[in-house]
Amino acid sequence: MHAILKGQDEKLHWTEVPDPTLREDDVLLEIHAAALNRADLLQRAGQYPPPPGWPEWYGLEAAGVIRALGAKAQAEGKWRVGDEVCALLGGGGYAEYVAVPADMLMPIPKGLSMEEAAALPEVFGAAYLFLFIEGRLKAGDTLLMMAGAGGLASVVIPMARAFGARVITTVLNDEQAAAIAPLGAERVVVTSRERLEDVMREELDAGHGVDICIDCLGGETVGKCLPYMNRLGRWIMIATLASDVSNVNLKAMYVRGTRLIGTTLRSRSSEEKGQILGAMVNTLWPKVESGEIRPTICKVFPIEQAEEAQALMASGRHVGKIVLKVK
Repeated sequence: MHAILKGQDEKLHWTEVPDPTLREDDVLLEIHAAALNRADLLQRAGQYPPPPGWPEWYGLEAAGVIRALGAKAQAEGKWRVGDEVCALLGGGGYAEYVAVPADMLMPIPKGLSMEEAAALPEVFGAAYLFLFIEGRLKAGDTLLMMAGAGGLASVVIPMARAFGARVITTVLNDEQAAAIAPLGAERVVVTSRERLEDVMREELDAGHGVDICIDCLGGETVGKCLPYMNRLGRWIMIATLASDVSNVNLKAMYVRGTRLIGTTLRSRSSEEKGQILGAMVNTLWPKVESGEIRPTICKVFPIEQAEEAQALMASGRHVGKIVLKVK
């Protein structure tokens, strides 16, 4: 089979690789589409290796058709050859085939294309983890979603609103603010001309401070903003794209009962991920099928143009998910 690998020229190439080895609890997924994530860029830079046992090539989420089942997966009877599914992966989505533990599969919601379904597992699984498990989101909460033009935000913002939250998000400029307007955030903070800590102080004084923040940026903004969270607020760190370091007033945290939470989806065990995905399907799929929540697709590239697709993600000039069409 073929997969995307980084060559000696540092570019991505569609390269022949060994076929996957199927374990007894695996299924063999013929990949029709795979979505990009920031983790792919970190992995390419040598900063985020795949978990043990997963392929070295990129890709954390994919959609396709089951072509074979291991003995245990077949005996369980949940999946059959020919089923159309989407899958959460530890790696290996930029390829023709991947071996996936059966617990990492989900049915494709009715009405979605393969490209749309490929944009669900990682980002929807992460969004569900951050909002409902770590963030304990409930109707009436105020959510701050950092980096509102990113693929994660394109899911988190409408998801939070569908469950009754008020949403604030940040973007770099007015062009991005206009682009994400359809997501429906109640307030968009343009950080090139507004200070987020000032906005958070204003929101707190107005009686609807931030209860949950999902932060992929980090840096000094964290320390500046933590004092203006609602009491018992949860600031959830999922990445540090801006900086790993911040100066935090610890007294302001314990006085207000603020929780600073670090979490990722990828580092969790297959058993934990399976539990998260099962709960997510039960909670979210009805809203996906009704149209209340849908993945926002920025652009679909042929798999052979993975280099161009990753370049678009690295540029930050995209709104929504970037997808590779494999078959």
